Amino acid sequence: MMNEDILYQTLKQRFGFDEFRPGQKETIEAVLKREDVLAVLPTGAGKTLLYQLPGYLMAGSVLIVSPLISLMQDQVDRLRQRGERSVVMLNATLTGRSRQQVLKNLRSYRFIFASPEILAQPPIKQALRNCQISLLVIDEAHCISQWGPDFRPEYLLLKNIKKELQNPPILLLTATATPRVQADILQKMDLNYERVKKVIRSVNRPNIFLAVDRVANDQEKRKHLSQWLHQLGGGGIVYFSSRRLANELAGELAAATGFGVAAYHAGISAIDRFRIQQQFMHGQLQIVCATSAFGMGIDKDDIRYVIHYHLPGSLESYVQEIGRAGRNQKPALALLMYAPGDEQIPRQLSQIELPSQIVVEKVQKHELPSQALGPQAELIEFYLAHGWAYAKLYTMLKKRSQLTERQLGAMLDYVNETRCRRAKIMRYFGERPVEENVCCDCHQNDWQLSDLKLPTPPALVIADQWDWQKQLRILFAKESKSG
Repeated sequence: MMNEDILYQTLKQRFGFDEFRPGQKETIEAVLKREDVLAVLPTGAGKTLLYQLPGYLMAGSVLIVSPLISLMQDQVDRLRQRGERSVVMLNATLTGRSRQQVLKNLRSYRFIFASPEILAQPPIKQALRNCQISLLVIDEAHCISQWGPDFRPEYLLLKNIKKELQNPPILLLTATATPRVQADILQKMDLNYERVKKVIRSVNRPNIFLAVDRVANDQEKRKHLSQWLHQLGGGGIVYFSSRRLANELAGELAAATGFGVAAYHAGISAIDRFRIQQQFMHGQLQIVCATSAFGMGIDKDDIRYVIHYHLPGSLESYVQEIGRAGRNQKPALALLMYAPGDEQIPRQLSQIELPSQIVVEKVQKHELPSQALGPQAELIEFYLAHGWAYAKLYTMLKKRSQLTERQLGAMLDYVNETRCRRAKIMRYFGERPVEENVCCDCHQNDWQLSDLKLPTPPALVIADQWDWQKQLRILFAKESKSG
């Protein structure tokens, strides 16, 4: 077993920390003993350390599978910022001579990031088979489970990847998974439930006050949001389900409040996303109006509040997003704004319509283009390519539709809760509720912001506008040296 002194020495020298956060040491020790591990740790628990620290103590390479290119890029960038050159990301942007060079030297990288889709490509699989993969990490592991809100069918291929790589130890990471989802993850990966080391920590964040602001309509909601931000000040995230509204309200709120406000979503350029992240991290932006694309990998511990302008589609998503507030353990606020009919947006976003069997068959015979399958063409084609019959696909999508409706129902139950919102969340995740002194608006229906004792809003940092560009040049310099 690894000497404990070496663990703390590596923690200090490589990461600058003196102590592990709850769940970290237990997980890392199991990984170093080559156990298969499922780690369900809340947002902000420091999940990247769980594979990065062992990566410096194990021979060979760590393969990290992640569903989002932006999330992988953020982790790669932060490793390079710390001076780690032995890191690479495999995705569709890697082409031509660069791709050939990377695959030829793949075994020389300590950390290899990849999307599940790219791992299906034969040249990638062959290059990985030539590596010594000491640990397979699956980030956002709830994507494996059909019962999770972010199910990704490509993740179902990972059990075969594990076998092709000679069954390295596996580390499954997620912030939110009900007991049912946990069991389904392990089943889908062909792992024995009893033999897997499970490190499960509570979803409860006692320092976050939970509240719902019920309004009559969208006009009143906009007015209330502006009032909330005037009172709260900077240091917060406002989540939207619509890119258009995120853009529109970022401009309105900046004009109304005088704060530095920016919109962040997948529709803006990569360089603008990087700029906004850096400016928010370093206090040059006070508020971000974002879609769910913002937050993953954002290691900012002094976010004072998270407001949801739109209703999330599930409690899993909501808990993960509000968990970005108060990572420094100081008081924080999670405020959900709700107007009658808000549930229609997540309902529409989650709908998957399967075309008629005739249309599907014509697409398979190349008599119709794949676009004829509709907005979910990529998802439908995945299942068809893996031999699913129409009837089986129809049954599965119908079950998914019923599941998403149940998840939305649980979210509405949270909105309508009158006894305790914290207890509602904890019961949903299979936990026994606990009482907190400052809990939620059900206990304190006449609450005021002053009751929460939120930290003082951070002062706006007036810095050289080129700071973020300097940081970008440093990253590119490190990338070119490592390539």
